[in-house]
Amino acid sequence: MDFGRDMSKTPGIVAKSNIRLVDETALGDDPLDRQVCLKANEAARELFFGKDFTSSSSSLKQDDGNEADNNALNLIDCSLYDEQHLPPARHLIAPGDLVVVFESFNDLNFVYATPNAIFSNRNGHFHHNDFIGKPYGCKIRSKDNEGLGFLYLLRPTPELWARSLPHRTQIVHELDASMITHYLEISPNMTVCESGTGSGAMSHVILRSIAPRGKLHTYEFNKMRVIKARKEFEGHGLGHLVECHHRDVCGKKNLLAVKNGDGRNEKDQSAEEGNLTDSTTTDLDNNNNDMEEEEDDGKGGFQLGQAAAHAIFLDLPEPWLAVPHAAYTIKPNGRICSYSPCMEQTQRTVQAMKKHGFHSIRTIEARLKEYYVDEYEMETPPTTLLEIPTEEAVSLEKERQTGGNQKPKEKEDKALNDEKSNNKKRSNDSSNVGPTKKILCARPFAHMRGHTAFLTFATASNTLRPDPNS
Repeated sequence: MDFGRDMSKTPGIVAKSNIRLVDETALGDDPLDRQVCLKANEAARELFFGKDFTSSSSSLKQDDGNEADNNALNLIDCSLYDEQHLPPARHLIAPGDLVVVFESFNDLNFVYATPNAIFSNRNGHFHHNDFIGKPYGCKIRSKDNEGLGFLYLLRPTPELWARSLPHRTQIVHELDASMITHYLEISPNMTVCESGTGSGAMSHVILRSIAPRGKLHTYEFNKMRVIKARKEFEGHGLGHLVECHHRDVCGKKNLLAVKNGDGRNEKDQSAEEGNLTDSTTTDLDNNNNDMEEEEDDGKGGFQLGQAAAHAIFLDLPEPWLAVPHAAYTIKPNGRICSYSPCMEQTQRTVQAMKKHGFHSIRTIEARLKEYYVDEYEMETPPTTLLEIPTEEAVSLEKERQTGGNQKPKEKEDKALNDEKSNNKKRSNDSSNVGPTKKILCARPFAHMRGHTAFLTFATASNTLRPDPNS
């Protein structure tokens, strides 16, 4: 994905200004030149480090034996400070690129553009060679069915990837993901921890927010999911922004050991590690040849040290077990979020947060209500006023027409029929109806997505917390 690419560097106004320190000893014996050079160097030092540094270090020269001062003086060179900006987006599909395939309104898929490969669906067969070199957003016709089948090639984004990825677990959808990113206050170059990698949908959203030099540490207790997530991140060009850890941050294995007094045998321990089938174990052995796997010691925690992360996101069945480790790993005044489908999980998590120094705790539930927006042709209101007779005039007119000889029931029926006849005449009267006009209208979808999860946010205290494993 484009946000994983390195920043581009170009010489800007600062770099072209050529401001730097000049060696005073290389100017000869002319006192005027040496005086001008001395004043220019003082101005450069003041520009970079301020007046305090200049006044206390105006006589400093390089090679004066003070390593710290020499390192500081070496930074006074504008040619070192190029402008950095995001690289331009790639408009053409290249071999190996991830492409999101739009098949229909509710049906998205993905492919990695591979020469000579074929993508097949109900619309026909599509050759990857037709994808390569084409711009994102283009329409591709099938090779069979007389070219009647078609699809669109879309540029991958975290939202489109969440709709097309292979589901290994339930995912965090785009509405909840946007709320999480906003309330965690994630910004570029942050260090973020995520427990519960799952299918990697939320990981891509975080990676886009912390690029270009941030770091995401994502934790997953299932070894197969860790391996697949690593391959996906590498294939999407995001490997330098993320580290996948095979680890249970809750430390359930250690808690069971304490509860049972370390009286378990090796068979029980292997059963707690995930009950891997023979086929799964074979796949793990094959993948371990390509990548080095870290072992879970069962103690829990993030293993990053104290106050190492700016924000932490927990997507766990028992998040309250990870809260003590999060309090130790998060920076003072950092933000934490717990994603829990049930209110009972949220209640226990809030209690654990209060116990370990978190404050400003807030739980929200986001519901998505979508609308159709389209133009509709409607009649404009009448422009002429209709004369509406008073009740007394209507009564006198009825008496005159009936001569006062009809029964009350017959009078009511006749009055009702007359009113319907008058309404029909007014509706057919073209003079009272204005011309039709197209109006932009909105109406909600018939169905609204139900409950997804409760999002609990909190802020860490401004004091450091002890390590639960110590």
